[in-house]
Amino acid sequence: MPDRPLTVLLAAESAYGPTNNCIGIGAELVARGHRVVFAAEESWAGKIEPLGIEERLVSMAPPPEEEAAAGQFWIDFIRDTSPEFRKSTFEQITTFIEPVWRSLMDGAKYANPQFADIVEDVQPDVIVQDNVSAFPALKAAGRPFVRLVSCQPLEMTGPGLPPALSGLPADDPSQWQAWRDEYARVNASLWSEYNEFSQESGAGPLPDGEFNYVGDANIYIYPAAVDYVDRRPLDSTWHRVQSSVRRTEQPIDIPAHILDGDGSLIYLSLGSLGGADVDLMTRLTGFLADSPHRFIVSKGPRADEWDLPDNMWGAAMVPQTTLLEKVDLVITHGGNNTTCESFHFGKPMVVLPLFWDQYDNAQRVDETGFGKRLDTYRVERDELTGTIDSLLADRALRDRMAEISRQIRAEDGVRREAEIIAELGQSAA
Repeated sequence: MPDRPLTVLLAAESAYGPTNNCIGIGAELVARGHRVVFAAEESWAGKIEPLGIEERLVSMAPPPEEEAAAGQFWIDFIRDTSPEFRKSTFEQITTFIEPVWRSLMDGAKYANPQFADIVEDVQPDVIVQDNVSAFPALKAAGRPFVRLVSCQPLEMTGPGLPPALSGLPADDPSQWQAWRDEYARVNASLWSEYNEFSQESGAGPLPDGEFNYVGDANIYIYPAAVDYVDRRPLDSTWHRVQSSVRRTEQPIDIPAHILDGDGSLIYLSLGSLGGADVDLMTRLTGFLADSPHRFIVSKGPRADEWDLPDNMWGAAMVPQTTLLEKVDLVITHGGNNTTCESFHFGKPMVVLPLFWDQYDNAQRVDETGFGKRLDTYRVERDELTGTIDSLLADRALRDRMAEISRQIRAEDGVRREAEIIAELGQSAA
């Protein structure tokens, strides 16, 4: 039993990675005897309480005039936004990155009174936020505050590092300053507005040019083998865990010719957003239709609109952490969740980034030799199949990743995250 039962308030953006991370931590804290309340975006209603975690639902925007079908938001998002993903990250600063920051700020403004009411009702001993941008009401509460970072660790900036979201190489600084200058120019007005909102909300100023706070304790999730600590040391408030894998062990009925057939078994997922781009997914799976390998495909929200070749099986959503242990290679968009889980299970990666920190993960995996970054919309059949075969044939790489996997699993990141949060709460009591 804990020294003193704590009340821990969790809050995360609605994306699967941060939300599932917080659910895993919350379940661990509940098992240790603490009360856990999750201020979750309303689409998660009913999915958290069965784990013994109390739900408080938060709306991030006014309700739509007409109720949309399940998954329609992402389908519309990809339809309207995917042309931006074909542009360089420099161009995306204006056309994608700034609009995303603005949307996040609008959501935080709308939700701020709701978060304040939840804090008043719950009276937490510790507040934990996993979101790329600030929720000022949570910081303004004056309780011990933990920042979780579920994105790529270039989010913690430093002069010896490439700029976050750029996908630029760590060993070639020639384009870093131009990218930083453009990012600062495009986002200056928005940052000032967000900073003013933070101060008006009682949370104090934001760090210069950044959209989030530093906590009393800070936790980020990234494998040591690809981290940047030698280039950017962090102070003692920062803690790294190498993975945060919430195992679900969902039963899954995979056809025998896929699970146990000839060739290697490969997992293909471009996340919910990439999966909604049917043209992209059918192009990639078409390239692989004649491959001697077998594929499990996370098809995404438009799964019913397209079919898979005979050497593939998939579904709209698949239990990723159950499957990764079974496969030999991962083809991924480079989301931080999948990247860290691939290291957790010791799987080399082909990375096809779409947006945000996926470019940074793709570049880091490539430049450290744990996989290969390819151009998502311009890759051709021979390049993709040749890369897959080359990685599968690299026995030294697979042995190296197996050893890294053993080290990461021994750490038990979810347990460590819960310990850090509980220790902060106990020390502040």
